[in-house]
Amino acid sequence: MKISSEIFAIAEIVGEQQALVSMGKAGFDAWDFSMFDMCGFDWNRQCAIPTSHPLSGQNYLAFARELKKIGLDNGMVCNQSHAPFPTHCPEIRSFYQRAIECTAEAGGQICVIHPDNYSPAEKNAEMYQELLPFAKACGVKIATENMFNWDSEKDEAVFAACASAESFLEHLNAVNDPYLVACLDIGHAEMRGAGGGAVRMIHALGKHLQALHLHDNDRWHDAHQIPFTMDIDFAPIVAALKAIDYQGYFTLEASNCMQGYTTDQVDARVAEMAAAAKKLAGMFEA
Repeated sequence: MKISSEIFAIAEIVGEQQALVSMGKAGFDAWDFSMFDMCGFDWNRQCAIPTSHPLSGQNYLAFARELKKIGLDNGMVCNQSHAPFPTHCPEIRSFYQRAIECTAEAGGQICVIHPDNYSPAEKNAEMYQELLPFAKACGVKIATENMFNWDSEKDEAVFAACASAESFLEHLNAVNDPYLVACLDIGHAEMRGAGGGAVRMIHALGKHLQALHLHDNDRWHDAHQIPFTMDIDFAPIVAALKAIDYQGYFTLEASNCMQGYTTDQVDARVAEMAAAAKKLAGMFEA
């Protein structure tokens, strides 16, 4: 079992290039190309924000090639990517072909593109069907992901697109194409009120499940912390992945775990991330 991690949280402190060096040093096999700075989003005003990041400029493919080389120089491949979000924003959605193109340029196999939280399967299927011809030409699969909304009165997660096994399968079946696969966000699946739990979703998704976002939480809030540091029980989750003969990578999305850390602390923290990912891989192999 190969291990990977998203790079955005590390890159916010040291930049993408140094993030890859740090991950290679820690023993990761692969990296997840985070593309959130391709186009920013103001959650309060609910509007897109232009950025000065290389991914938003004319030389975005050169940037992807540079990261691919640094990854390979440090013993890692790009296994998957994550397009910017939220999908309900038209300006964000306009960057999805670019995200797929960058995934291919970096050597990634899968690009995670969120469904619109508020849209039914048929409406989300239209978006994915529009993108699939371009994705196929690039040799990249698209992965949809289980989402959640938040009910402030109940103070818990509530249903959104793909939040339940039934909704996830409805989305996949509405497209019915091998180039649309499932990325299961373990943390989202384990949140109170969000769905039926990760184990049930793994068994329901079966062969559709080709990517993961692995992180920990208190089974209530979307904490995105390093596995084994909070309340999720990973033993039955890993057993379920083994039972369906999961063939993808173990990819961390502990994207809040770097908060409060400084440049000189990054390598040690990334080593903690790698240790947790290796522990999960060891459980799977056992």
